[in-house]
Amino acid sequence: MRDEEIQTLNRPAAPRADEAATAARAATGAAPQPPAWLGPVLIVGIVLAALNLRPAITSLGALFEETRTGLHMSGAVAGLITSVPALCFAVFGITAPRLSRRFGPAAVVCAGMGLVATGLLIRPFMNNAAGFLAFSAVTLAGIALTNVLLPVIVKRWFPDRVGTMIGLYSMALAAGTSLAAAATVPMTAALGGNWRTGLLVWAGLAVAAVLPWLPIARAASRERAAAGPESPARADARGPRVVRSRTAWALACYFGLQATGAYITMGWLPQIFRDAGVSAGTAGVLLAVTMVMGVPLAFVIPGLAGRMRNQGPIAVTLGLFGLAGYLGLYLAPAAGAWAWALLLGISNCAFPLVITMIGLRAKSPAGVVRLSAFAQSTGYLISIPGPLLIGTLYQHSGGWDLPLALMAGLLIPQIVLGVLAGRDRTIEDECGMGD
Repeated sequence: MRDEEIQTLNRPAAPRADEAATAARAATGAAPQPPAWLGPVLIVGIVLAALNLRPAITSLGALFEETRTGLHMSGAVAGLITSVPALCFAVFGITAPRLSRRFGPAAVVCAGMGLVATGLLIRPFMNNAAGFLAFSAVTLAGIALTNVLLPVIVKRWFPDRVGTMIGLYSMALAAGTSLAAAATVPMTAALGGNWRTGLLVWAGLAVAAVLPWLPIARAASRERAAAGPESPARADARGPRVVRSRTAWALACYFGLQATGAYITMGWLPQIFRDAGVSAGTAGVLLAVTMVMGVPLAFVIPGLAGRMRNQGPIAVTLGLFGLAGYLGLYLAPAAGAWAWALLLGISNCAFPLVITMIGLRAKSPAGVVRLSAFAQSTGYLISIPGPLLIGTLYQHSGGWDLPLALMAGLLIPQIVLGVLAGRDRTIEDECGMGD
């Protein structure tokens, strides 16, 4: 055999085209191209996940008296259950960045939807308050993780359509909230009147939400593996130190105050109308009107905010609608009830605005996950005392003058914080990270 042939045999084989492409991507840190089906399936997954972020809470609210009686809950336990959602959102939401770095945001959202489905499937079969509370916490843990990471998913896979996708997500969230509040009682009656069946129905929607996230999580996992451990996405996975950012604190406090207003509205608005002489049935419809306002506006506001460099004017406008609504409740709660319900419904659309700003105030997915976890966890902690304080003032003052004054007063710092959070800057710049 000639020397040239021996050298040819000993020479390493040339890599195939796909192997060469993979090696080139690993060398440059470039992520592989996602499969063509991923974008449409992601949109379906985001919508289904968002639809499941509130029915666990609002369906229980609709059947709370029946659930409390069926499980022989004490007043203290019943009060604990009403305050658990915000606490779970704060406690479990703060774990989202660590889990996202370890497993990837898509895998964590998939697991979160699994927790939501598991809790909703099991809790109606509990025969004591402790078990019911435990599996409610399982569901709320899944919701908390998904709350934090859906904006990250949007930033990662739809960077040029943040406003539109956040609008779609917010609209689905508002639709799920309203649907569960309005449909739980009629569905329970149609299915035999058992509160356990009425709560169990919503597990079906949660199971449906898990299905698209299974292939999404697999595709995202393959992408992370192909990108390699030294890819830029991994290199800056820790993200900026958000506690050093004034914008991050403004967003967190704005989130907390808007959540306070939303929980106060959901918890106390019907009672305000009933104390003014409005019938119980009409008071419930007025609350539904307030919540339904969030469906169309939750799509419009993020799209508008995404096209603006400064979102402060939107925060001011929403705050002024809220001030007008509270002033109307103070002066003529029954005579203008429908108008005040509409005004407060518009004001409560600060939620899709702040979610959009979270996506805009960070440059990278790593920054968004840190900012989302910080703003939402801190914000939900801030929101916990609000409904309790309103209830205490109502009980001790014997009327709604002081509580309404407090509600309106909280809108002033909310407007100021919205202006600060809406400025055209990023947390990376404030933390000295640059690009």
